Amino acid sequence: MTKQSKMIVRTTFIDRACHWTVVICFFLVSLSGIALFFPTLQWLTETFGTPQMGRILHPFFGVVIFFALMFMFVRFVKHNIPDKEDLPWLKGIVEVLKGNEHKVARVGKYNAGQKMMFWSIMSMIFVLLVTGIIIWRPYFAPLFPIKLVRWCLLLHATAAIVLIHAILIHMYMAFWVKGSITGMIEGKVSRRWAKKHHPRWYDEVEAQEQQQQQQQK
Repeated sequence: MTKQSKMIVRTTFIDRACHWTVVICFFLVSLSGIALFFPTLQWLTETFGTPQMGRILHPFFGVVIFFALMFMFVRFVKHNIPDKEDLPWLKGIVEVLKGNEHKVARVGKYNAGQKMMFWSIMSMIFVLLVTGIIIWRPYFAPLFPIKLVRWCLLLHATAAIVLIHAILIHMYMAFWVKGSITGMIEGKVSRRWAKKHHPRWYDEVEAQEQQQQQQQK
């Protein structure tokens, strides 16, 4: 078996490009958002040049993140639908945290934790979009009652804090499971990695490859 055949595609180029676009934009938006929430941290807006530029560009970058995540939603939602196979993973969470995930559950392309992360991120970005539009000055905020704008400011900040923490957990999970980051950078993972961490998905890939080989014959 050649080195190439030992690897299988985990993430396509278009999905990786979209993912890293979100990462870069989210980093910039988070810094400018924190600076807007905590005036003493205005120096964080220097990522955009000046505080004024940070205030102007913050919502535009937020919109870019929303559409990029919606693209990813369409691409990944079918793999993130909760099913009965997620229950053993949740019940065996102690073993999962010990690194024995493969002993308690036959995980598909994404495990229960990744699915919860997916839906958390998608729901929070939707809240951020709606509230962000309502508080967006000078374009939309004047169209809404000041009381609504104030409540949306609070909700927007709360959703942002939740999302930032979710992303930090997502990053930790990526570093924790060795090989995950490689799969998102290079797009491929070893068959050994796939069989250990996502055995059900690995079996599906194997079945597809065998079917393709039979068709070629």
